[in-house]
Amino acid sequence: MNMMEQILDFFVSKTYADTVGAMPGPGAQGSSFSFVLMFVVLILFIYFGVWRPQSKRVKEQQNLLNALSKGDEIVTGGGLLGRISKINDQYIVLAIANNVEIVVQKASVISILPKGTLKSIE
Repeated sequence: MNMMEQILDFFVSKTYADTVGAMPGPGAQGSSFSFVLMFVVLILFIYFGVWRPQSKRVKEQQNLLNALSKGDEIVTGGGLLGRISKINDQYIVLAIANNVEIVVQKASVISILPKGTLKSIE
């Protein structure tokens, strides 16, 4: 044996065909019930672990955006804090300092702050 074959034998074991009993009999392959059970568990995991929590977060975010009104103090996804001075369907005019206003997308709002939070920070 040369060096390459020895290295290959180290990582890959040799396999030999078994001629006696090569084909399993009926019932030895496993039941389809276990496959169905595994499939049902997978579907339940996807529903309770992924889809349901995500839809709950989407509903909460939509309720938050619908509850926005002029004068609310908010935090945006970029970390800006400000008070809403104007609002429409898609955009918010956010007052971040005296005589400083910016326009942000309504969807970038991540939370509403309690009244007076901005004054306590300044």
